[in-house]
Amino acid sequence: MNLISVPDDISSKDQPLREDLRLLRRVFGSTLREQEGEAYFELVESVRKTAVRFRKTQDERDGEMLEQMLDALSHSETLAVVRAFSYFSQLANIAEDLHHNRSHRAQLKAGFPATDGSLQLALERLQAKQPSNGELQAFLNSALISPVLTAHPTEVQRKSILDCQLYIAGFLAERDRVDMTPDELEENEESLRRSVLILWQTRMLRTTKLTVRDEINNGLEYYRYTFLVEIPKIYANLEKQFEARFDKGIRIPPLLRIGSWIGGDRDGNPFVTHDVMRDALQQQSALAFEHYLAATFVLSRSLSLTDRLADISDELRRFADASPDKDPVRADEPYRRALNLIYSRLSATSKLFGHNIAHQPPLGANERPYTTPQEFIADLDILIDSMFKHGAVYLARGRLANLRRAVEVFGFHLTPLDMRQHSGVIEQTVSELFSHSGCDTLLRSSRLREQPLAAPPAPEGFTPPCRGGTGKANYSDLDEAAKRTALLEALQQADCLLQDINRYSAVPQEELRIMQTAAEIHQRYGRAALPNHIISKTDAVSDMLELALVLQQVGLLQGRDTLHVNIIPLFETIEDLRGCAVIMDELFSLPWYRKVLASRGDTQEVMLGYSDSNKDGGYLTANWELYKAELELVKVFEKHGIELRLFHGRGGTVGRGGGPSYDAILAQPPGSVNGQIRITEQGEVIASKYSNPEIGRRNLETLLAATLEATLLHHHGADSAMPEFHRVMEQLSVDAFAAYRKLVYETPGFTDYFFTATPIREIAELNIGSRPSSRKPSDRIEDLRAIPWVFSWGLNRVMLPGWFGYGSAVKQFIAREGDAGLAQLQAMYQSWAFFRGLMSNMDMVLSKTDMGIASRYAELVEDVELRERIFNAINSEWETTIEMLFAVTGNTSLLQDNPSFAHSILARTPYIDPLNHLQVALLHRHRAGDNDEKVKRAIHLSINGIATGLRNSG
Repeated sequence: MNLISVPDDISSKDQPLREDLRLLRRVFGSTLREQEGEAYFELVESVRKTAVRFRKTQDERDGEMLEQMLDALSHSETLAVVRAFSYFSQLANIAEDLHHNRSHRAQLKAGFPATDGSLQLALERLQAKQPSNGELQAFLNSALISPVLTAHPTEVQRKSILDCQLYIAGFLAERDRVDMTPDELEENEESLRRSVLILWQTRMLRTTKLTVRDEINNGLEYYRYTFLVEIPKIYANLEKQFEARFDKGIRIPPLLRIGSWIGGDRDGNPFVTHDVMRDALQQQSALAFEHYLAATFVLSRSLSLTDRLADISDELRRFADASPDKDPVRADEPYRRALNLIYSRLSATSKLFGHNIAHQPPLGANERPYTTPQEFIADLDILIDSMFKHGAVYLARGRLANLRRAVEVFGFHLTPLDMRQHSGVIEQTVSELFSHSGCDTLLRSSRLREQPLAAPPAPEGFTPPCRGGTGKANYSDLDEAAKRTALLEALQQADCLLQDINRYSAVPQEELRIMQTAAEIHQRYGRAALPNHIISKTDAVSDMLELALVLQQVGLLQGRDTLHVNIIPLFETIEDLRGCAVIMDELFSLPWYRKVLASRGDTQEVMLGYSDSNKDGGYLTANWELYKAELELVKVFEKHGIELRLFHGRGGTVGRGGGPSYDAILAQPPGSVNGQIRITEQGEVIASKYSNPEIGRRNLETLLAATLEATLLHHHGADSAMPEFHRVMEQLSVDAFAAYRKLVYETPGFTDYFFTATPIREIAELNIGSRPSSRKPSDRIEDLRAIPWVFSWGLNRVMLPGWFGYGSAVKQFIAREGDAGLAQLQAMYQSWAFFRGLMSNMDMVLSKTDMGIASRYAELVEDVELRERIFNAINSEWETTIEMLFAVTGNTSLLQDNPSFAHSILARTPYIDPLNHLQVALLHRHRAGDNDEKVKRAIHLSINGIATGLRNSG
């Protein structure tokens, strides 16, 4: 059944894309012929044509022919076909990305109106509102928009493959943008052939397990590809736009910053150690200096202005005279001499940091290093100020201004690195801090006392922290109230509990070394290098007080109430989301914590987890509980006069909170954005968004535009005036939650079905992440990480986490409410951004499902009764979900409102389908005992190829 259709006009607009695909298919086909022989090429081409024909005709005879053809392949032939289809999916992705850029540029050239998500349209809308300068500047001063890169246990792409793709993309773009002669076209195609050949002969899979250091290096590549160059350009464009539309005196501070977890996220990853975190900052810093040195060197070669023809400021003259560059050839070139001084100081600073960067030797070997990025900026400002004063404005706004902005944004540390750890590990560390420091009397006394929210002065005869005690009270055995009292008492005494670090057991010992290293990083790179610590599985106030106590031991909480690291709770499960507002209310009611928070500007960040909440309660309930949690948090923060910053732990797939960022931000509850938002970027989504500089810049501008609109243009009273919509959502959520929990957690045999009907065990064998796929060595769904859970359902084309439960919930609601209920849902879809986004994302997920293919995976389950019972339940809910989606939206096909994406799906599925069919056959062979290395490698390649084709695996 083909549920997707594409209008003819969209198909015609995609003619350039089809031409690119034909070119790539021709080049790739020639490569196969030349390298593998005619028979190999004919085999691949025969499979491709049959798969395309089956997708177009939906004729079962074509489907049977495809299955027979694939089932007859030998091990070697299977491996060959998997490789070919996997690589062609990569080439198709390249052509699509180029086409998106082409379409965007064509719209700009033709002067078409700006579209939703563009910075231009957001500023046009803001200009129409006529905000005051004060309102604008206040927004800009407090704004923080930060996509945060995270290491991902289902990231399948090797850097070597990504580099090949970038070369191919560059040659394709050259054909599109440059008017070439026949000879140039021929040379370009030869370059394409060379790059495709390298791609074909480059190993797709890693032969060894990824280490955290590998993940750090991979993450840093996106700074080279995009961030270091494009982010300064975004600021330059923003400045021009504000000057043209608003007062020229408005200043644009560094509100857009990239963050990172790679090398600081310890939750469930024992390989992130204190040494690894130290290395992460060292590598980050080295990359920043590599960029600064290269940019300064280029400027020193290009700014050849002579003071015989151009006036300069007195300050620049003095600065240039201090340069180690005494060559008489450049005696009249003050900008060059000044830049050579800056270069020498940069080189000295890099040497002081211990970087090993290949760069041109400085002219001055003994120049004074910079102590802060602000010193570097001050030197650049001398040049920029001179240019502005003497008519060289265009020079001041070019590369020099971009370098200055880069230093302002990236500093000497490149990107702020977050730390993260599970609350249970932090509790264990605190327990040992108490037990090894003689604080057992405090713990026993804390257990006996009735505890108010704030710890009162110690009663007469009470033993203060760390001043004696001989019992063996265990901190972990205390109830929540007693824990709070013990922690507050210790925090307010500010005594050092930390003993010889070797006295502690292995886990607390490493935690304490991590904290000591964090303090060293603050000293070395500044506090902006390591500003946050996230507490996974926060479910009590004591979780945050425990982290505060650990921070206090190493000086990151200085004295009693000066905090140098943000303490950020992460609420992940449905239960945690429902209780988060109460926890924050109780926390803010502690006078001591309010003093601590004042040292952080009375801003508190809260992280919300989309992945575990979805695995816990299903798609609809997780999204609704997240929305409600935000509403309640807004109320609590307003009550206490605290600024709320939300950190959204979204994944690439809809099942983990993914989907278009612009729509997602605008769908947030009123008051929950307020100019500040952080969002995780994970897995292959990072590559798809940020490996191409043009696409990367557009994605970043979209985040800016959405945050600006959500803050300054949002009608803050609108959502609170829709209690009826909220009532309906609550009913839908209850029924969707029941349906999801019944299948996943209450159906006998479901766990066995999942582990058999998906490639979850084979995913664990892939060398695609440093972190284990499960929190504990068990087969319980509860212990499985949400990312491989979603990845597995994506590979077998069920996509269950992105839709299951919706159909039952809506059907039951309409059965109760009748036509009025359906009309209510349709009104919600038309006028409520949250509900519309929920439907739109589900529509996208369902377009990638294929129950025919999913049934093939179900056949891996040998227990016929179990297989039919669970697959039929899933298939029935899928059919109901599509029926109810169409009923609410009024559409008659999937992706009806997104024809471009519909065309993309239709074009790529014929290349994904054979990989799914082969993967099922390979899993049959492998699980039946076929240990041929080619079978195992083909399984892993098929995982890679399907993930590449779907473009958001986890």
